[in-house]
Parts: sequence; structure tokens; C-alpha cells
Amino acid sequence: MNQTNQIWVTEFLLLGLSNDPQTQLLLFVLFMGVYLATVLGNLLLISLVLIDLQLHTPMYFFLCNLSLADLFFSTNIVPQALVHMLCKRKVISFVGCTAQLLLFLIFGCTQCALLSVMSYDRYLAICDPMHYPLIMTWKVCSHLALACWASGILVSLVDTTFTLQLPYQGDNKIAHFFCEAPALLILASADIHKAETAIFLMGVVILLVPVSLILVSYGSIIVTVVRMKTTSGRVKAFSTCGTHLLVVILFYGSAIITYMTPKSSKEQGKLVSVFYAVINPMLNPLIYSLRNKDVKRAFRNVANGIKPFRP
Repeated sequence: MNQTNQIWVTEFLLLGLSNDPQTQLLLFVLFMGVYLATVLGNLLLISLVLIDLQLHTPMYFFLCNLSLADLFFSTNIVPQALVHMLCKRKVISFVGCTAQLLLFLIFGCTQCALLSVMSYDRYLAICDPMHYPLIMTWKVCSHLALACWASGILVSLVDTTFTLQLPYQGDNKIAHFFCEAPALLILASADIHKAETAIFLMGVVILLVPVSLILVSYGSIIVTVVRMKTTSGRVKAFSTCGTHLLVVILFYGSAIITYMTPKSSKEQGKLVSVFYAVINPMLNPLIYSLRNKDVKRAFRNVANGIKPFRP
């Protein structure tokens, strides 16, 4: 047997998105711009929610948690990708890869759960407005947010354990720009069927189940909105829910393509990952800010030095 196959991997080489120096420089500029917009956008949204007392509602509480998860999610991946775009040898240690995979799954899975909870919040606000304040108390909101983060940690531990318990010997070149489970499993020196099954089942739990709940919630919302007598009520309801639904489609669509569909080409997998790991965290605060009157009002008040007041 070849001796190199007996050597346990202690570090991985990330092949990145391109080997061409000019392309890497262009990607560096693009990724840097997207990352700065992600950090500034999410920090601004979190700050507005904390400062403006009129945004102290369940919807913006969950939105604040989503922005926090987006911020950590992007910071776990993009800074290292930027450094590697300026390096010839894109190395990450086995421990570093483990940490990146674990954190990537924690924050990504937490986002999945939060989007589902946010759809339930909108369902109650529109379909049962009389009981909404009684149901969505701050205690309930806190417990739901904690459950989202706990589910992210649980799924992450399962996926990371099944992925990294496999032996990695010989080949250490990851055809990706960060450590992601599907790209790592290709390098395993053993049967990966159990790991793939575990990851698929966790995908069902954290992707398909929340998507199903979201579809049920929005089905009920659409029926309720259609039955509204006033046009202004319909417009307001669709505007609020349309924003959330757009975020759901962008995030879940790309994540399901990666984890719940038959294996695609390496290049296609990397491109999809770029969208949900780099671009999507930037889009969320932009979508909620540009389409939300309350957030725009809060920003104008802060910019003009107007003190927030209780509604």
C-alpha cells in the first residue's frame, strides 16, 4: 500500500474558487465589499432594534437574533477566505477546519430555526391578532429564541461528529473555499454512507420540517389576507410577510440544493455556497431595511438625533 495513504491528515489545503491571480484579486475586492456591507448592515439593524423602543416587539426581537446569526455566520467564513485569496498556499489546520465546520453549522442551522419561528410570529399577528399579545409574551419569545440556538448547536454537533469521526488519510485538498461537510466527506478514507445518512436526516429536521411549517403558516396567512375587507389591510399584511418570505426563499432554496438534493458538480456546489454563505447574510438586513417602514423611520430618527419614545 502507498505510504502516503498511511499518513493521517493534520491540515487541509483549500483550493478556493480560482487559481488565477487576477480572478482571485477581483474576488478579494468583491468579497471584501460584501463582507463590509454584511457587518455594517447587520450591526446597524441590531443597533436600531436596541435603540428604538418602537422596535421592541417580538418580530424585531427575532430579526435581531437573525442578524446576529448572520454576522457570526459570515465572520466565520469570509475573513479567512479573504486571506487565502492573497496567499499561494491556502492551508487550514484540522482543528481549525473542525471549528469552522462546527460554527458554520451552528449559525446556519440557527438561521433555519429562526426563519421558521418568524413565520409563526407573522401567522399569529395576522391570523389571530386578538390573542397575539397573550401568546407572544417576552418569556415565550426568549424561550423560542433559545430553542433556535439550541437546535443549531445540536444539529451542528451531530453533523460535525459524523463528518470528522471518519479517517482522513492521504488526500487533503478540499475543492472549496471553506470547510463544509459535503466537500470534506469526499476526502474520507472510509465508507461515508452513515455520515451522509446522518447529515441527510439532520437536513430533514432543520430544513424540510421548518420549510413545511413556514408553508403552513403562509398558507393560513394568505387565506386570512384574502378575506380582509380593506385594501390597506391586505397591502400592509402582504408587505410585512413578503419581506420575510423573500428571505426564506433565498436562504432555504440554496441550502436545500446543497444538503438535500443529489450530488452536483464541485463547481456548482461552490457557487451555491457562495450565495448562502457570503451573499445572503448581506441581503437580509438590506431586504428588511429597504422594505420596512418601521426600520426606515427608526434610522431617520437616529440620523436626525430624535430620541426614541414608547408607543
